[in-house]
Order: sequence, then structure tokens, then C-alpha cells
Amino acid sequence: MTGTARFARWTAGDHILWRYRGHAPDLEGRALTICRPVTVVKDTADVLAVWMAPGTECVKPVLADGTPVHEEPLATRYTAPRTTTRDRWFGTGVLKLARPGDPWSVWLFWEPGWRFKSWYVNLEEPRTRWAGGLDSEDHFLDISVYPDRSWLWRDEDEFAQAQQVGLLDAAKAERVREAGRAAVAAIGSWTAPFCDGWEHWRPDPSWPVPHLPADWDRTPARLAS
Repeated sequence: MTGTARFARWTAGDHILWRYRGHAPDLEGRALTICRPVTVVKDTADVLAVWMAPGTECVKPVLADGTPVHEEPLATRYTAPRTTTRDRWFGTGVLKLARPGDPWSVWLFWEPGWRFKSWYVNLEEPRTRWAGGLDSEDHFLDISVYPDRSWLWRDEDEFAQAQQVGLLDAAKAERVREAGRAAVAAIGSWTAPFCDGWEHWRPDPSWPVPHLPADWDRTPARLAS
């Protein structure tokens, strides 16, 4: 994460915001279109681990008429006007792992009953750390990784469409591909965080579900000391 030296490390149980900047037009002019309150699990020089609990109220982008983004045909998915809405994360929770400087984060998913399902490599801008959380930018292309160490690309069609409509220029698209290749190399050698046993981790049952603040899209400069 960039900017780590400016802020004290968080401790287990702290609540922070994990946010993403938007790509497509937003009717309210918001720079941030995704916000997920999370609970800190671990924060060291090597990794930040956070837990997004079931039932967490989040902010996500939708089309101007409220239609979910992924129901819009791909040809207009990134050009149709958007807004944001509040919704809850239903289903099992998600453990997110971010190593400083990596242009991706790794998310762990479980089936009901804590049967481990998969890792998900979310290619993204290296996160900027501020007093209340992290900000990043999603890069469309992702990778699913399974317990047998097999993997596959995700959202290649969205990655191609984002380039076609000008959300990624050729140079940036190549940086994303390079990041993807580096992530695949980490999967192939089974390095951290895949080898670290996080699939056996469980949240503290006493942790409350974090609250989504009214000013979830506040600028870091107004909060940082």
C-alpha cells in the first residue's frame, strides 16, 4: 500500500473502508463508486488482511434506472450513465488480503458451512492508504484459483470492452496484463498468500458488523492528520 508510513497501523478488530474509484460516468459526479466497510484481521509490513462480514451494508454502482450493472449488455455496460446505491453483502463473508505494492488483492470465498471454495485475484491499482481505509481502482481482469491449484482468467470480455470504449489505453492495458502474468507466476510457485493457510482462518465471533457511514465517499485529505 502506498502512504503506509503516514498512518499508524490498524489493529485487529478496527473498522475501515475498502473503496474503489469508478470508471464509467456517475450522475452525482462521485469519484468513488464502491465502498465496503471491513474489519481488520491483521496489518503488518507484509500483508493487510480484512474481513467483510455477511450482511455488511456496502455501496455499489448501478445504472441510472437502478438496473444492476452486469445486467446491461456488454456493448453499453461502460457507457450507460450510472449512479450508486446502498445494498447488503448477502451470502458468506469474504477475507481480503493485500500485500504492499502488489497490483492485485486476493480474496477468499467459502461455501456455507465454511467449506473453502476458491481464491480470487482482483487485479487493481496498488492501494492508497489513508487514515480511514484504502482506495484503489479495479482493472477489470481477474483470476480464480481453486484448492487443487488450478486457475482460470475471469472477465476477459469486460477487460476487452473497457479498452474498446477508452477506459484503458494500450499502455495501461499492458500493465494490467503484466500484473496478471506476475499473479499467475505467484500461483504457479504457490507463494504467499496462497501457501499461508488463510483458508483455515475464521473470524472472531464477537466482532460486530461494521457500519457504513453517511460520508462514505469523503476525501482522505479531510480525515488524514
